[in-house]
Amino acid sequence: MALKPLGFYQRLQQLTLPAQQAFMAALCERQLPNYALYAQTTGCGDTHALKAVLDLVWEQLSVRGASIDFARQAEKLVECEPPADDDSFGARRALDVVVSLFSLLDTLRGEAPEAVLDVSRTSRAGVRAFIELTEGEEDAQRLALLIRDHPLTDDENGFQDAVLDAVSQPLNKALLKDVRRLGKNDGVSNLGLSLE
Repeated sequence: MALKPLGFYQRLQQLTLPAQQAFMAALCERQLPNYALYAQTTGCGDTHALKAVLDLVWEQLSVRGASIDFARQAEKLVECEPPADDDSFGARRALDVVVSLFSLLDTLRGEAPEAVLDVSRTSRAGVRAFIELTEGEEDAQRLALLIRDHPLTDDENGFQDAVLDAVSQPLNKALLKDVRRLGKNDGVSNLGLSLE
């Protein structure tokens, strides 16, 4: 009897912790332009601090025995959050990046078994919200089809599949570099936005 292939989320959960962390870091990397655009247009937030925390995560993954105080990094992240009273679309997508990075830091500081699923779902939810915002479809059924068949949904699914395939290989410095490059996605975010 042939075994049914594992679903995406099952495969994610079966990864080693460092592979899950690399997956999350790549997704954070890809969401960064959303944060940077928000910071640039509103003057709120600190893209440099956010990038610095993410750089340390990559360092932790690629340098054996790197000793980084991730509790301190989590404190720095709090300062990067958009103002609580800003409920704009840009603020919510900027917060997605911060929350995803928090989830990733949680795994570096101890137990957070659901973190990898949360980060994956947060990125997908941001894409859905962006399509809803830009396409403005009232009919729920039509909207669901629109989201399912949208190029950004395809792109997001393809991206997450590619990262999952990459981190399913034995991790080494060269592979981590490739995964990070994949995450940077030539400066284009999961919403198809860039600072250019």
